[in-house]
Amino acid sequence: MAENQILSKWHREMEIYCQIKSSIILEGNIYDSFEYPEGDMEGAWLTLNAYLETFFTDRGYSTVVFYNHIDGFTASDEVVLKRFGEIIKMEPEDDRIAAKFEDGDSGAPNLIREAMEQTEESVVIIIDLASRSIIAPDHLYPADLRNYTVLQQAVINAADVGRGEERKGNKLVFITNKQNDLPSWLYLNVNRIKGITIDFPTAAQRREFLAKDRMKGFFDPAVYEEDIKEYEGKEEEWEKLLDRFTARTEGFTFYELMQLRKLCISKQIRIPKLCSVVDLYTYGVKDNPWESDDLYRRLKDGEAILTKRVKGQNQAVQQSLDVLKRAVSGLSGVKNNASPKGVLFFAGPTGTGKTETAKTLAELIFGDESACIRFDMSEYMHEQSDQRLFGAPPGYVGYEAGGQLTNAVRNNPFSILLFDEIEKASPTILDKFLQILEDGRMTDGQGNTAYFSDCIIIFTSNLGIYTKDRMGNRQVNVTPDMAPEEVRTKVHDAISDYFKLELGRPEILNRIGENIVVFDYIKEEAAREILRSRLKKIEDTLLSENGIRITLQPIEEKLLGLCMKNLENGGRGINNIVEKALINPMARHLFDEQVKRGDSRTVTDLIDTGNGFDISWQ
Repeated sequence: MAENQILSKWHREMEIYCQIKSSIILEGNIYDSFEYPEGDMEGAWLTLNAYLETFFTDRGYSTVVFYNHIDGFTASDEVVLKRFGEIIKMEPEDDRIAAKFEDGDSGAPNLIREAMEQTEESVVIIIDLASRSIIAPDHLYPADLRNYTVLQQAVINAADVGRGEERKGNKLVFITNKQNDLPSWLYLNVNRIKGITIDFPTAAQRREFLAKDRMKGFFDPAVYEEDIKEYEGKEEEWEKLLDRFTARTEGFTFYELMQLRKLCISKQIRIPKLCSVVDLYTYGVKDNPWESDDLYRRLKDGEAILTKRVKGQNQAVQQSLDVLKRAVSGLSGVKNNASPKGVLFFAGPTGTGKTETAKTLAELIFGDESACIRFDMSEYMHEQSDQRLFGAPPGYVGYEAGGQLTNAVRNNPFSILLFDEIEKASPTILDKFLQILEDGRMTDGQGNTAYFSDCIIIFTSNLGIYTKDRMGNRQVNVTPDMAPEEVRTKVHDAISDYFKLELGRPEILNRIGENIVVFDYIKEEAAREILRSRLKKIEDTLLSENGIRITLQPIEEKLLGLCMKNLENGGRGINNIVEKALINPMARHLFDEQVKRGDSRTVTDLIDTGNGFDISWQ
């Protein structure tokens, strides 16, 4: 074995159990390619079938054959297949021995049992596509029941061939996606059978795949010779590159890593841009907004853009921009390069601009407000709600549709994911978020993986506005008359207590870190700005869509006085007041008086009739 090669766990388990068990069930990452670690084939990349054949041949087995219910029995060497045919008394034809799985006494299970019980030749029979020979493991037809019983007998009665150190037990190997795709009674409490899981490549194995001695094969030779000079004497920079690649390829198979290598060569990707090939493979040809020069320019003007739409929240705006700048600077993945670009937890009173900030950030980063994908977590309160977000498992309703969240991320890998009122989500969903925040990926019920490493994740919450006293009664925790710093401290402490004490999940809080952004109550100056913006929008809309010129400035102060009485509901409360006191009576007058295109009006007063509002205009 090569000195730096990391021997896989499943290979080590095979070495142990093939000596003492007569049957092995291999499950998991069965469609991958594997680097053979020893002997004449050391360093060769093989399919699982070729790997197993080499493994058993190296250990002295004379006859290694394969079976599936489509092709029957096959072997890579016609001499081996002919020898196996002599064992089961059947002649090969067209490089195979035809044998159907369900053909009773002449079917494959009986032939396998015959080969397993003989003592002339050491035999390994590898059943490929073992999951496909029955419809369901818990609903067997009588013929299926009989066939798997025969296979169980073949395992139990497997014979040894030879003597002393040359003695070898005949082996039956099942290759299946999942062990429980086979009838459970086949292997449960059957001490001659051992299940072994073939895991996806570990971080160490992925890192080794790109070790310096393999780099020449990963890049175009000319690119490699030019770029590698930049890393001479810069071992720390080299290690950072490997760290990023290793993190971004979490969940990749070796076969996929080889495809990345082909893409690197064909697309002339430079060494410093190595991780961009992961995006190309995962998302196809998409422009990465995180690498756009325009993003730097927009972020420089980010504070002005945000404060234009989000009034009176300068502290929250600055804190949010810091997270974005960290992502653009490449510092968001210092702990884990695969984690999302940024995580924000927006807290504070209702109507203070939390959702509006998320939408504005989406437009700022991705140039489109629709890149903010919103999930109302009050719709995911029940225990099984996680299946809607992440996909139902096979056999359950909704399996074909996949998960709403994982589908959205695969379709829009560059986006802001907004989870409104996160405290209302089912605990099972919070468990899933732990993986997303840590690993930056999630696999849905169909086995498709969504990657969150190019997303910004934003949670919003009203936690901390109210708390519970010792009797469990709801009580006010913060009020509009408190100083902003006092509001931030009280809300932050209440959120911490909720996750640590009430929910008992401090690890969720740890994943969010110091990215809790507390929005303050709307103060008078911010209320005035919101109101002016709202009035101007009304004037502009009537002029552009109806050709009617309306002037609302004379009623601004009176309308502001009404809004100041309802600041606990923030900007949303201001909009409600404007709708009730101005828009509704104005719409009534426009309709009743049949105001036409080209007409002009100035609203001079708001009148509280005691039964609603009216306006006067001229």
